[in-house]
Amino acid sequence: MKIRRSLLATLAATGLSTLLAALPATAVAQTNPYKAEYRMSLVVGTAFPWGKGGQIWADLVKERTQGRINIKLYPGVSLIQGDQTREFSALRQGVIDMAVGSTINWSPQVKQLNLFSLPFLMPDYASIDALTQGEVGKDIFATLDKAGVVPLAWGENGYRELTNSKRPVRTPEDIKGLKIRVVGSPLFLDTFTALGANPTQMSWADAQPAFASGAVDGQENPMSIFTAAKLHNVGQKNVTMWGYVADPLVFVVNKDIWASWTPADQKIVREAALEAGKQQIAIARKGLNEPGQPLLKDIAALGVTITQLTPAEREAFVKATRPVYAKWKTQIGADLVNKAEKAIAQRKQ
Repeated sequence: MKIRRSLLATLAATGLSTLLAALPATAVAQTNPYKAEYRMSLVVGTAFPWGKGGQIWADLVKERTQGRINIKLYPGVSLIQGDQTREFSALRQGVIDMAVGSTINWSPQVKQLNLFSLPFLMPDYASIDALTQGEVGKDIFATLDKAGVVPLAWGENGYRELTNSKRPVRTPEDIKGLKIRVVGSPLFLDTFTALGANPTQMSWADAQPAFASGAVDGQENPMSIFTAAKLHNVGQKNVTMWGYVADPLVFVVNKDIWASWTPADQKIVREAALEAGKQQIAIARKGLNEPGQPLLKDIAALGVTITQLTPAEREAFVKATRPVYAKWKTQIGADLVNKAEKAIAQRKQ
């Protein structure tokens, strides 16, 4: 009997000690909900200014949190099988923790983001800054917050210029019949249809082989994309600098992830995003906002024909796409578009 009581006492003590040993681990798990790794979605890799912005943000956060917040980049929107138009939904759902995302790609879920894709709304970099760094930018951030993410900072993919393998484009007549790859946005389909082109929606991953095979004639993207992707090697020998839309980027975090961090770490992540955004914008504009636009000289040296539109030639494209602008102004929200137009008119040159 004594042996039995002794054995039971030993087992009880062992069980109690095991339970007590487990309690601190449980408490730690409750008070330290941080993940070992956070997933950041990007459409492109770090060879591109867009991807560089994500890398800068991740590095700053890791350094300033002493590794408490460790971020891994997932380029090619690989977390959602390459479908960039699903990125925003996946971010809200928690499939993605963080992203540096395109206003174009997220516009199907947040209609106000179509503002930046209105054809020929923003004639220069000062126009972009007037929107993103002013009241319009604050309104957009409030909309994104209501839509289920935490927006922290603006970045920039840049002005989207037209390239193709067939001929120089200087007039709307020149673009007629060209098969142009566009992103998955109805506004882009409307714009290129109005110009008489044949817009074809496809992911960026699918687009490059299509250029190489000749299945698609052209595309529209920032010149930094042109150089990083070496599009001159896949038949894109004609560039038209028309600056018809620009693509601001947004640094965001999933709301549940954001709430899991301490206020001190939230501050670090926000400040790192703001700093990364400023650096990323400078990288995206490099070679284009300096006198002489040296990036274009580098591209021309590759055997590419660069067409710079005169104001009168650009106005012909503006006129051709004005019905699209009017249609989408209503869909985006006339008040927001009017505020944007006013901010641009009052911008500092």
